[in-house]
Amino acid sequence: MPDNPININPQPIPANLPGNMDKLGGDEGSSNPTDTAEQNYTLVGMGNDHGQITLGQIDKEGEVTSAFCAESSDGRHQLSLDRTGTRKGWTCSTSPGNFQVECGSDKTEADDTLFLNAKHGNIVINACDGKIRLQGTDIELNAVGSGGSKGNIRLTASESVETQCKKYLVNAKIFYRIATPGIGELSANAVLKMYGSIIRGVTDAVAVKDSKVGGQLIQRMETIMGAVSLFR
Repeated sequence: MPDNPININPQPIPANLPGNMDKLGGDEGSSNPTDTAEQNYTLVGMGNDHGQITLGQIDKEGEVTSAFCAESSDGRHQLSLDRTGTRKGWTCSTSPGNFQVECGSDKTEADDTLFLNAKHGNIVINACDGKIRLQGTDIELNAVGSGGSKGNIRLTASESVETQCKKYLVNAKIFYRIATPGIGELSANAVLKMYGSIIRGVTDAVAVKDSKVGGQLIQRMETIMGAVSLFR
């Protein structure tokens, strides 16, 4: 053997050398852990200048592996079936243009042709810069929840709510209220009918001195409720 044997024990490569990078582009010695990133050694794909199809693709953040991903040369146009990570079980479709669905050519008017069902959670339809239009021979809204906090239909508008129809029918089993802190009008060009077992009319004249049949309490309550509605 030679007097000075060669040391064959491998030396660790410095973490800051080029090429010694983790899957997310950071150094192995950095604080960015690679054990939390997705790993996949069986990716299969094919493509050309028009687009590509991959099985097992990992997104650029290293968080999600898709079982199937189809995308055009414009990366904004894609369909993916995500398998793991933060979007496990998701089906994601993005389009820079329109997204259209048509069905029911062989169905009848009474059939339920297009069915969207969320077993748990909410359904959100959002038009960031446009209108939402619902059109049909009839439109039905049903709230089926129980209890005071569920079973409600809420309609909120920053400006006006306009309704035009031949008949406008409202049936409240317990209580209804129409109120405004501003001006209210009730008009009928033909016949205006009002019925109640007791009809009470109150004006602000009772604010200083109550009438002999009462009314000051009603006036105060309405004043308070009107002021509260301004801040809703």
